[in-house]
Amino acid sequence: MHRFRTRTRFPIGAACAIAVCVLVLSASLALAAVEVRLKLPQKSRIDLAGRETITIAPFLIVSQEGDGSNLRANNIDVQGEFDRYLSKTLRRETDLKVIEAPAIDYPTYDLAQLAREEDFWRAVGERTQADLILSGGLDFDVQDRTGYRTEEYVSPYDGRTYYRQVLVEQTGFEYDILLQVYDGRTGNLMYADNFKDFQSFSSERADPLRGMFENLYSLEDRIVGVFAEKEVEATRVLFSP
Repeated sequence: MHRFRTRTRFPIGAACAIAVCVLVLSASLALAAVEVRLKLPQKSRIDLAGRETITIAPFLIVSQEGDGSNLRANNIDVQGEFDRYLSKTLRRETDLKVIEAPAIDYPTYDLAQLAREEDFWRAVGERTQADLILSGGLDFDVQDRTGYRTEEYVSPYDGRTYYRQVLVEQTGFEYDILLQVYDGRTGNLMYADNFKDFQSFSSERADPLRGMFENLYSLEDRIVGVFAEKEVEATRVLFSP
């Protein structure tokens, strides 16, 4: 009786493909992944080509809440403080020349309607000779966040762990900014965005002015990024043998 032995034959193409896969796998195993942080340039949100000047129209106060008897929030000039902060920041962080805005009588205090008043914004641009007009709305809210919190404690008598309710006095400060940028030549709305931040402090450190500026410092990079190129940090994975 003859015994026949069968041999499995692979096509040449399949054999090559397997060999390539083995080589790639071997190469990938030989590489070490290294995570690095890079600083990458990020363009400004609006096109500044041919635009060198900006004026800041008074931002409208949407609401301002708080207990004036204990936090004195009502004594803060939110509009004035924001205007001074914004002017100083734009002068320091951008190449734009800031032009002082004249007294402005708004045709409406509805921000959605105001965004469509192209003739009005074009007239402001003609009066100030500014390439860009910055305006919008502000909402600074002081919130009482006092409440009870559950925490663990170890009894000094029996060494056991118990849970108890502890009163924690906290005050929150929320800043909501609607930023609108208009073309000083045409009066068209070029850019609009909403920036929000919340900060919380213990009651003994709950100064409204401090809370407001902590909000602004937290939002500063995003605001400046509308008008200037910024460097942002990003994580990349590199492979090395």
